[in-house]
Amino acid sequence: MSAMTIARLELLIAKRNMWVATSLILMGLFSSVLTLAGGAPSGTLGVDPLIIATTSITTLSVYLIPLIGLLLSFDAITGELDRGTLALSLTYPVSRGEILLGKFIAHLLVLGFAVAVGLALSAGLTIWKYGSADLSYLPLFKLFGTALALGAAFLGIGYTISALARQTGVASGIAIIIWLICVVLYDLGLLAALVADGGGVFTKSVFPWLLVANPADAFRLINMPVDTVSTLASGLGAAGKASGFGAQMGSLLLWPVLALGLAWAAFRRVEP
Repeated sequence: MSAMTIARLELLIAKRNMWVATSLILMGLFSSVLTLAGGAPSGTLGVDPLIIATTSITTLSVYLIPLIGLLLSFDAITGELDRGTLALSLTYPVSRGEILLGKFIAHLLVLGFAVAVGLALSAGLTIWKYGSADLSYLPLFKLFGTALALGAAFLGIGYTISALARQTGVASGIAIIIWLICVVLYDLGLLAALVADGGGVFTKSVFPWLLVANPADAFRLINMPVDTVSTLASGLGAAGKASGFGAQMGSLLLWPVLALGLAWAAFRRVEP
């Protein structure tokens, strides 16, 4: 038995998992609505409608992709503990690292499929509404790749929670708290610090790096076309320029490695 065998088994389980269907429905529905509703300013701004759609989907993805990643992974280990299947899995000639890797591959494929469906619907609706001439598809491919990296980071965080909590109910509660902190409370805290600082050292030197340290914010900075759609982009442009694209991408790529490393270390301590 290998990691790919574990991945195939996890994909079979995923077909019966309501979170998979929910992920597809949410990504498809919201991407379609945002594409149709967000295309109105394109004529006024003279901007590629597909870029505007990508900007809208980026805002959606910051909230939805971390949530999907955590929902797919929070019971990956505690669920097997509750069902009593983890002890059986550990009797097979497969290491814990391979078990974790197999789960990760399967869940990342599910998440990637959901994102691909949403982006394909967005591109299809944009072409149907505006035609295919002069459309730039590069932002869509960049959004897809960075969305996978963001999802991978929260899959790893979810596995860590699952290994440490040992109980499914506790793991689900912690997962929701982590989601709230990363995508809502973290930015609110930075905003409060900015207001208190009043344009001082924190605003100019510390804030950009704290923003990039959060994978959700790094994802947003990478995909928001600040220079192209300045009217629609948020006030993160200055922070994005201060930290630089390399730091943003480095944060987004480092988080999955760090999270999976923590998950593996926590999983090694789990006794069925």
